[in-house]
Amino acid sequence: MSNPTEVARPLRTLVLGGARSGKSAFAEGLAADAAAVRYLATSVPDPGDLDFAERIAGHRERRPAAWAVVESADAATVLSEPFAGATLVDDIGTWLTARIDARQAWEAPRGTVTPDADALVEAVAAYPQRLVIVSPEVGMGVIPATRSGRLFRDEIGTLNQRLAAVCDEAFLVVAGLPLRLK
Repeated sequence: MSNPTEVARPLRTLVLGGARSGKSAFAEGLAADAAAVRYLATSVPDPGDLDFAERIAGHRERRPAAWAVVESADAATVLSEPFAGATLVDDIGTWLTARIDARQAWEAPRGTVTPDADALVEAVAAYPQRLVIVSPEVGMGVIPATRSGRLFRDEIGTLNQRLAAVCDEAFLVVAGLPLRLK
């Protein structure tokens, strides 16, 4: 029997932050108290990108060995299959990059990946178990010099707004410090 004074954890949590802000480590901490954790690693690594390979290795080393890991995952597809514990999606930025690549949309009009974003937002809204989502906040810096950079910034900004709307809570992590937004 549960303790009547115990506060239930929110079902869906969005964790936003800039590069190296501590957002992934914070999100991992939110998921770590679950009996079981499924970790969705959304990146599609480029074998020639050694810097990104080092980032991935750092995430792998930090994760508990008992966590079930699904790599190069399409979050919308995987979230259609509930998991009997917490699911951690890390991160929406690499998921979006993979969707833009898949649709060859880097030079296409904005909104080309909207069907993918719609599917993800619907999957998050319908997900019946504990869910923690990590996403980059990129709109606070310099305006990117390239069209592809501006496309990514605009698409992730819109997607983050939509995800925040369907999540029960949201945090912004800056310099390793989480700030509750919702």
